[in-house]
Amino acid sequence: MKLSNETLPEVPIDKPGYDRSKVKIGIVHFGVGGFHRAHQAMYVDRLLETGNANEWGICGVGVLPGDRKMADVMKAQDGLYTLLALRADGGREARVIGSIVDYLYAPDDPEAVVELIAAPTTRIVSLTITEGGYTIDDAGPDSVFGLVTAALARRQERGLSSPTIVSCDNIEGNGDVAREAFTAYAEREHPSLAGWMAEHTQFPNSMVDRITPATSPEVIETVESEFGVEDQWPVAAEPFTSWVLEDHFSDGRPRFEDVGVMLVDDVTPYELMKLRLINAGHQALCYFAYLAGYRLVHDAAGDPLFAKFLQRYMDEEGTPALKPVPGIDLDDYKRTAIERFANPGVRDTIVRLCFGSSDRIPQWLLPVVRENLRTGGPVELSAAVVASWARYAEGVDEQGEPIDVQDQLADSLVPLAKSQLDNPTAFIENTALFGDLAQQPRFADAYVRALDSLHRNGARATLEQLVES
Repeated sequence: MKLSNETLPEVPIDKPGYDRSKVKIGIVHFGVGGFHRAHQAMYVDRLLETGNANEWGICGVGVLPGDRKMADVMKAQDGLYTLLALRADGGREARVIGSIVDYLYAPDDPEAVVELIAAPTTRIVSLTITEGGYTIDDAGPDSVFGLVTAALARRQERGLSSPTIVSCDNIEGNGDVAREAFTAYAEREHPSLAGWMAEHTQFPNSMVDRITPATSPEVIETVESEFGVEDQWPVAAEPFTSWVLEDHFSDGRPRFEDVGVMLVDDVTPYELMKLRLINAGHQALCYFAYLAGYRLVHDAAGDPLFAKFLQRYMDEEGTPALKPVPGIDLDDYKRTAIERFANPGVRDTIVRLCFGSSDRIPQWLLPVVRENLRTGGPVELSAAVVASWARYAEGVDEQGEPIDVQDQLADSLVPLAKSQLDNPTAFIENTALFGDLAQQPRFADAYVRALDSLHRNGARATLEQLVES
């Protein structure tokens, strides 16, 4: 059964009980990928089920050439898609999500996007544009920044309130990062707008968490064979989900707290917990795992050696770099994290975790290093993780097979990594990524020891030595 509004009444799985024709657009979201559809759109779908949120439907917006496929799928399926929760015991739970009620592909009609954001009914603009998406160097009028600031300028001219801009990307201080980028673009292109934004536009920080691998052909086949739904682009995710959001909004908000979102005054402690334990933990796992021959995350995390290394990183280096986290049992959180990584139902790939390391390591792991250097805490394990990235970036595995290093800086990083056979600190001498860490003896010495062991002994023996020490 093809998924659409017409076939929805006959769909044989859990599905919206609300009337989608009565749902109005209140949220415009840039970057409709797997994570948004497994996370924010799922929370809004839950909210719509309460019957008290019809003004908070989502219109997705794509701006990149790669978004054309999502535009086609959203049009064919009336914005509907299947969300598959993958339990550790092999069970699966499926629901059709109905909160995305429209989708605009900006290159086809940028004016429509600007006018939608400028409409007084749009009260939130949200973003999942990746960790590297907040640079304005090459941003033009057809970019996220160009479209949103053009709309804000119209709202200023029309005497309308500002929407709240909510970043849902895995960046420390994501709201602050978004404020800085949008304000800088406004100062460049709409000089009178920046002051208005400072007074009227809120950018709450948020912490988002749900492991969501890329949709595989097997997921599409499972949705059709097990649940009887023909869905061109379903999304699969772990059962666990979390969203902590600062309660700072420009023009009202949905009752997110009714569907499990934690509203707080300051998200920083929760954000650091997630980024420095979960996200940095993924980095601690993935390069060693790939070099050791693993290709699926759950296989590596289920290996007692890797699990012990993760636990030690979280306990000895990640946790000391955190602030107190109200209402959270950190020991339980860390134990649950490793269980989540080891969930065989998710079938997340090591390659996905290794993607875009030059964005991820500086955002997630290096702040842990710097905090522990500042306080005199240990950095040996974090330095070893960086060394494992550098070894991976050489582009050849331990069997001599090529590694496809997927990184926007691969053209410069791979030659640097290869040169470290002669100059062990060549990789970390890249000050754009590492600052002065190559000149910090505690970090640099630990890094060189780990890198030397990776070259001489391999990934597994290096981990064994680190864990035993």
